[in-house]
Amino acid sequence: MAEAHQAVAFQFTITPEGMDLQLSYQALHQIYRSGLRSWKKRISRMQNRVIKGVYPASPSSWLFVVIAILATMYMRSDPSMGLIAKIQQHLPLSSQGQTMLSALVFSTLLWLSVILALRFCLKLLLSYHRWMFEKHGRTSTTTKVWVTLLRLLSGRKPLLYSYQTSLPHLPVPTIKDTLSRYLESVQPLLTGPGFERMTGLANQFESSLGNRLQRYLKLKALWATNYVSDWWEEYIYLRSRGPIMVNSNYYGMDFLYVTPTSVQAARAGNTITALLLYRRKVNREEPIYTSRVPGTVIPLCAAQCERMFNTTRTPGIETDVLQHWQDSEFVAVYHRGRFFRLWVYQAGRLLSPREIQSQVQRILDDPSPPQPGEEKLGALTAGDRVAWSEVRKRHFCAGVNRRSLDVIERAAFFVTLDEEDQGMRGDDPAGNLDRYAKSLLHGKCYDRWFDKSFSIIVYKNGKNGLNAEHSWADAPTVAHLWEYTLATDAFQLGYTEDGHCKGEVDRSLPHPQRLLWDIPSEAQVSSSLAVAQQLADDVDCHVFPFRDFGKGRIKKLRISPDAFIQLSLQLAYYRDRGGFCLTYEASMTRLFREGRTETVRSCSNESCDFVKALAGGEEEEHCRQLFRRAAEKHQNLYRLAMTGDGIDRHLFCLYVVSKYLGVDSPFLKEVLSEPWRLSTSQTPLQQMELFDLKNNPEFISLGGGFGPVADDGYGVSYIIVGEDMINFHVSSKHSCSGTVSLTHKHTHTHTHTPSMPPLANCPVMHDGVMLRTLRPSVW
Repeated sequence: MAEAHQAVAFQFTITPEGMDLQLSYQALHQIYRSGLRSWKKRISRMQNRVIKGVYPASPSSWLFVVIAILATMYMRSDPSMGLIAKIQQHLPLSSQGQTMLSALVFSTLLWLSVILALRFCLKLLLSYHRWMFEKHGRTSTTTKVWVTLLRLLSGRKPLLYSYQTSLPHLPVPTIKDTLSRYLESVQPLLTGPGFERMTGLANQFESSLGNRLQRYLKLKALWATNYVSDWWEEYIYLRSRGPIMVNSNYYGMDFLYVTPTSVQAARAGNTITALLLYRRKVNREEPIYTSRVPGTVIPLCAAQCERMFNTTRTPGIETDVLQHWQDSEFVAVYHRGRFFRLWVYQAGRLLSPREIQSQVQRILDDPSPPQPGEEKLGALTAGDRVAWSEVRKRHFCAGVNRRSLDVIERAAFFVTLDEEDQGMRGDDPAGNLDRYAKSLLHGKCYDRWFDKSFSIIVYKNGKNGLNAEHSWADAPTVAHLWEYTLATDAFQLGYTEDGHCKGEVDRSLPHPQRLLWDIPSEAQVSSSLAVAQQLADDVDCHVFPFRDFGKGRIKKLRISPDAFIQLSLQLAYYRDRGGFCLTYEASMTRLFREGRTETVRSCSNESCDFVKALAGGEEEEHCRQLFRRAAEKHQNLYRLAMTGDGIDRHLFCLYVVSKYLGVDSPFLKEVLSEPWRLSTSQTPLQQMELFDLKNNPEFISLGGGFGPVADDGYGVSYIIVGEDMINFHVSSKHSCSGTVSLTHKHTHTHTHTPSMPPLANCPVMHDGVMLRTLRPSVW
């Protein structure tokens, strides 16, 4: 808020009688409070740096070491074995001063040495991953000892980033192991001659170019904190020149059954407040749920939280750039074709939810029309990146356009006040859920700012949602942010009986600031909008809450719920297409420093054997055995991916090295051009830290989804909610007749669930329970 008043804090005029100086004490007070808040944050960051720097020890432990050393010296003992005396020889002080200072120097060196040793031991402990391969309930003695040592070395109150320097680096697998696992993964997808040909290419690569590329990759792994992440961010995300809308960005939904308030401004007020409270936790580096493996003391890399707020993706000709600012005291708001700056701090104080609601209501009540070219300006972020970069350089590099664009890009996040109603409502709840998903995924193509780290959409009826840019973080990080927001909104902040936010309102708050633009007609907004609109019209989204059973029933069968769902997807795809396809499932690698994701190739020999046996009507007992074997195989593949023994990130990095060296590899080129026609992802949601679904079963979130990766494929996101529900988000493209036809393929079954893997009659295995097949209406 201080920035808005700086222009009027000092006013002076020069007259014949002299200079007349006027001071606005209110503005000066706000500047002072804002500056005080900024200095407090700097001091807090400095304190956190010290605490993180000495972790797993504590700053107070230094004093303990000093006192211990002085006590031993007082007792005429030399714990330094002569080192203190050598230090005294180089100190030009009195005898007593030499003794004290040398003791301090030795104590500090000893303290730092112990810290380094503890950190090294902690890194060794965190490099142990065999616990993941042990069966549930059968913990080995080695793992029990490991957990005990980990608890002892972890300290009492680690900060969010305390473990960063202790996390192990992602290991580089051997060429032989990666190629062996790759060939095993494609064997069920290739014919005999095709597999022999691919085996020949792999052997040729291993014996020639592969070892050379591997040496360079190992060299990078020696000095880089993560040999994959920087290249993954740059070449997979930032260098992509196509639209990020649909192709990269993803969405998150509101509660399924509950809308805490139907007042749009109030919902926006609580949502914005909850997000800023989460930002405060991140800034203070308070531990959050996603910084540990759920239910354990095992830490996960938290680096993705650093760029969660105050971040934007800036377009470029060859590559985009992620820009991040330390702080921001405002959010950018879009409503009915107009852009606003909404200050959320007043004199260093976070506005109350009721005050933010009042400010949002002022925006909703503002009758001013959009300026020429302003309404559809956001389409530039939805179209091709090169076109957006060129327009930005020509028309947004100076003047009023530059200043207004700076406001959007430097904002904590972006908010769209949508004029539509959304949610599961009316006479067509299923269809409305699909429209809700499409609205969050792309909207009107111009009423979102797709470059921001995330954008919040608040609808007219009080429903809300989120659209997130993908390059800065992966879905689990954003999912926890969104879950915290929903829980804080509904349970902590709450609403009055008439649906308004709680708290008092300062009526003297200045109005939100309209952003000014001078956009020429040649700014190419219409061409970007045409590209984005074509892409949006081609996307088919379907959201399906599956309520027949959930992970509770699956776990009773001693089967991994994720493996169960993945095998069901394989069966559904087989029944639809009559074959199998390369299947992508995202797995996290955050057990390692700056880890992001790895690919689990869910279509395996074992899964194909099970699907063929079940589809072919083989005996139940045989199918049951194949199912368990396939589920165990899938779990093993998932664990290998999480512990650094995946396939695709290693091959990707080898390909990047080959491009740097200017050499071609037919094997790598073919591997990286293979399409993922079934791209899947499980998003962790409804974490019990924030929700109690037993006492509040109506507060079920729908999760989120993403667009299809391949033009003739599916994007499947599934969220396991509590014990009795699984939510599916399935996307495909209308332009592919093979997938669009699914909408009408099984209308005779009276089910209107296009592109949905039907789990109502999934295979259920248990002693004394018959093996049941999927119902005929597959997708």
